[in-house]
Amino acid sequence: MKGLLERIERIPRTSQQTIVVAIDGYGGSGKSTLANALASRLKNASIVRTDDFARPTVPGWEWRRMQDQVLNPIQRDRPGRYERYDWTTDSLAEWHEVPVGGTVIVEGVSSMRRELGKYWDLGIWVSCSYEIRLARGILRDGEARRRQWVEVWIPEEDRYFYEQRPDLRADVLIDGETPLEF
Repeated sequence: MKGLLERIERIPRTSQQTIVVAIDGYGGSGKSTLANALASRLKNASIVRTDDFARPTVPGWEWRRMQDQVLNPIQRDRPGRYERYDWTTDSLAEWHEVPVGGTVIVEGVSSMRRELGKYWDLGIWVSCSYEIRLARGILRDGEARRRQWVEVWIPEEDRYFYEQRPDLRADVLIDGETPLEF
């Protein structure tokens, strides 16, 4: 992972002040763990999670809202600002500021979708077996969510993967089954 940190730190700042890194992979693959580890080691890093843009009534997540509220402003060297979706209250919750400068890590399933590719300075795909991903998901979300994982989320993720093949467009491939070492 040390090489990954160095690679991010060496990305040249050209027309914008902020480096944008996408971390994509199936649910439970280790994206959040990687994003948290990178953010804790990079100077002036922030994380924007696609889960904050997901709603039960929207397949996938509201990527256009992220584009409008976060990515377009950052690309113009202006701070982003978005409301996190709260699954408990089924409504938009508090506002989050995304500062200019440093590194913005966009983490989540389908974060490397083609429609957003122009924003990424670096794309990372985290791979992991179905069995481990499902076990991690159930551990995190509870047994009551197993059906949601198996019948909704994983099929949506499979569809995205086979339609867009983000693993083939990624700059870096990470094995999410092995512990991170920095």
